[in-house]
Amino acid sequence: MHGANLGTLLRTCDAVGACLAVPRFGWVDEALARGNTLRQPSCVHRVGSPLRWLADERRAGAHILGVELADEAVRLAELPVARRRTVMVLGHEATGIPPEALDLLDGAVEIPMVGTGQSLNVAVAGSLVLYKLAGLL
Repeated sequence: MHGANLGTLLRTCDAVGACLAVPRFGWVDEALARGNTLRQPSCVHRVGSPLRWLADERRAGAHILGVELADEAVRLAELPVARRRTVMVLGHEATGIPPEALDLLDGAVEIPMVGTGQSLNVAVAGSLVLYKLAGLL
């Protein structure tokens, strides 16, 4: 993920009252340092193993929602506002959410597209879904 994408997602999280969870990779810290334009400290959780963290969140009662093209995916327009702790999972723009993480999802949301691309930029897709979950769209 490009630093600008992380910066955009961090700013969107701040705008809707959410936190950003990121793996503890060196490039993530560098990207956040470059892409973070917020003046106040932001809510960022650094997780060791993303899969273990997702499983722990699910066991704790969080709803795990992937932004992914899937047969059972809900269209963005029909996505209900989050009424409980919800974790949104974003995948790689080209390859999507890794198969081992798909098993941890409680559901999926898709963003319909009319053009020739198969997916939006990860920061744009994540921002749209965050605003919808927050009830701000």
